[in-house]
Order: sequence, then structure tokens, then C-alpha cells
Amino acid sequence: MADIPGQPVTSALSARSLRDVLISFAQAGQGETLIRSLGPTDLERLLSDWPLFARDDQLPPEYAQGGGGWHTWLVLGGRGAGKTRTGAEWVRGVALGVPPFAQRPVGRIAIVGETMQDLREVMVDGVSGLLAVHPRWERPSWSASRRRLEWKNGAVAQGFSAEDPESLRGPQFGAAWCDELAKWAYADKAFDMLQFGLRLGERPRQVITTTPRPIALLKRLAGDARTALSRAPTRANAANLAPNFLAEIVSRYAGTRLGRQELDGLFIEESADALFSRATIEAARITHLPGLARIVVAIDPPAGGKRGGRCGIVVAGRDEAGLLYVLEDASLESARPESWAARAIEAYHRHDADALVAEVNQGGEMVASVLGARDASVPVTKVRAKRGKHIRAEPVAMLYAQGRVRHAGAFPALEDEMAAFGPDGLADGRSPDRLDALVWAITHLALDGEVGAPRVRRLS
Repeated sequence: MADIPGQPVTSALSARSLRDVLISFAQAGQGETLIRSLGPTDLERLLSDWPLFARDDQLPPEYAQGGGGWHTWLVLGGRGAGKTRTGAEWVRGVALGVPPFAQRPVGRIAIVGETMQDLREVMVDGVSGLLAVHPRWERPSWSASRRRLEWKNGAVAQGFSAEDPESLRGPQFGAAWCDELAKWAYADKAFDMLQFGLRLGERPRQVITTTPRPIALLKRLAGDARTALSRAPTRANAANLAPNFLAEIVSRYAGTRLGRQELDGLFIEESADALFSRATIEAARITHLPGLARIVVAIDPPAGGKRGGRCGIVVAGRDEAGLLYVLEDASLESARPESWAARAIEAYHRHDADALVAEVNQGGEMVASVLGARDASVPVTKVRAKRGKHIRAEPVAMLYAQGRVRHAGAFPALEDEMAAFGPDGLADGRSPDRLDALVWAITHLALDGEVGAPRVRRLS
């Protein structure tokens, strides 16, 4: 076996030494040489060195970020992003007292699953579960009847189902792993009972691995100063997923509410008094366009025509039957007048539109002049708001409720504004620029009765 000067590679090397050796060989372009020279024991030891292969979001925050003052580590991720492996490796580390997971072994650990079946089939026996992540010489014994994992050093992990919160009353622990908390039937009660038992040692801690849902408990934990937050989309773990999984799933769900939650691991909010519901928006989504009779580009320019403001730009069309289609959200978060004018006119030509519809309440004649200076051949229809945003949007919301509006694809930022827009506007106080542009486009198309020859349009 080849040696690095001053550091021979032998079967007596620790995983950490092997990691250093591998890095040195890789830097010298001899990584394959090292792998081929390792015996079965060394190779297994190397492959069990989780920090060597883990992504930063899969390692404890103090390891990846240089911090460490957390009580709860909240790991939010998409389906297949490696959340279970993250939780199982953390439990392995604290049970064995392996830095950076723990400075000394934690003797009593709680592992809590959505159901008892999930505890057994995913957290313990799963392909990324606790038994699988341990090399054979470290592997704990599992007693299914007692729901206990026992390590040779005396550490014990006790399994619980979130369906039975009362079972957590009484036991005490120094660490806990909660899996898929967003799906727990009795999330608040089970979590509260666990907190009362998390009282052993100098610094009890817990890891929560879950695909997020906007439940109150998760949002409260995410905003807690004692919570460290990690995020990972499904695509971050592409190397460990079936080759065709991402292509098929992403093509079907990318940008939709379900895809953003289940693939991107994001909280998808919806205001209780929103004018547009997420269910209505999802029901409007299509994958194939008919021939369109009219296409317009609507612009909601920055207030007062200010330089560098947000500008809503939405492209929409209408077919011969009068159904309406949102084709593109080309809005800009921050742009000078010449930039948003160029974006709107580019969309006009690309979609072969027949008009630009621009609100002129704030910008006055400046809006039309900026567009004209960019391309004087483009017809501009100036519209002026005489009523509040919510009142203007109500007829458009009615069209959605009647199933007369379709979304030709997914428009996450626009749809977030729609689902958050209530009587008092957006909760964060921002102007709903994308929604305003949508309202102008749909209103213009719905009220204009002239129908010309249809144009054949296909989604790319």
C-alpha cells in the first residue's frame, strides 16, 4: 500500500485519520489509488465517517457554521433530501459521544416517530435508519418488543409514537430525535410532553427532521432564538436518488404548491382571509394551451415611477371561448424604468402580444413615455385605478372561482402574493405588484369583447 510521507496507511487508522489521508491523496490526484489499496475493514471505517460525506446542512450547526448555542436543530427538507440520514447520524453521534455531535455519550435518548410503524420501518430499520448508519462494530441491538436500541457503551434510545403523547409522560432524556413532526396527529401535545422529559445532562438537545407544513408549532420553532435551522431541497441529494426520479417528479410538480413544499422544503403560507385560495390556484393549472385569440402584457410600474422599485409584469391571453390564461410572470423585484420597460416590451414581442396595458396612476405620462422611447411601435393601453386594490381584484377572484382562468405553468412568486392577499393587503406591508399586474391583464381581457383569429400556442 502506498504511503504519504510521515503517515502510513494501515488497518489501525481511525476514521478521522483515514479522512485526512483520503483528502491528501485526492489533492495529489491519487484518491482512486488509496481506495483500491484499502482492505475491507479500513474501507468500511472510511465509509462510516459521516462528516466526510455529509453536506453542510446535514451536520450539526456548530460543525458547519461555527456556532452551537442551540436547543433545537430544525432540519427542513424535501422528500428524499436526506433528512432521515441526518437524524440517524446525529443520534449515532450523541449515543457514542463522537465530536462534533457530542463531547461525551448521552445515555438516554428519545426517538419519536409519527406512528409506531414509522418508528420501526423508517427511523430504526429503514435504509437510512439507525441500524443502517452504524458500522457493524458499533451497531446497537434493537428490541422490538421494548422499542429500545442499546449500545455497547450503555446508551439507550427509547422509541415512541406521536399518536400516544401520554407515553412520553414520565421518562427523561438528554437528547431526542423527532421525525416528520409536521405530520404528527397530536403535534402540540406530543411535543410538549417530550419537552418536559428532555431534562438530563448539562445541555439536553433535540433534532427535528421534517418536510415542512405551515403548522403553528413548526413556525413557532423556526422563529425561536434557540433553534438552529437547516434547509435542503430534494435535488441536493440527487446523487443518492434514482436517476429518473428528479426528472419525472420535478417536471410534474416544480413550482406548484405541493412541489415547493415536498421538493424544496419550504413553508407555503396561505392567509385565512385571502381573496384567492391555494386550492383554486392549483385547480387552475394546465399543461397544454389552446389557440389564443388575444394576448396582452400588463404592467404595474413602481409607485411614482421611482427608480429601482418593484415592477409587476404579467402576460395573459384569452381563447375563442372566453377562457383566460396566465402565460408568464415577468415581474422585476428592483429595476430602473428603462429596465422594466425593456422587460415588458421583450415579453410583448416574444409572446406576439397585441397590447401593453399599463397603470398610470402613479407614473402618469412617464410610464407611456418610457415605453414609447424603448419601442414606439408597441401600442400602450393606459389604465387608471379608481378603486382600492382589494375591490379591483374581487372580480378577478370571481373568475378564478368560476374556473374561467388557467395558469399555463407555475408562477410561485405571483401565486404567493395571491394566496396572501387579504382585505388589508399583504401581511408584510408590501405592495402586491405582481397581483396588480395580473388584475389589470385579466380585467382587460375579460371586459374586451372583441375576439380575433386564434393563435396556436404551446407550452415549452
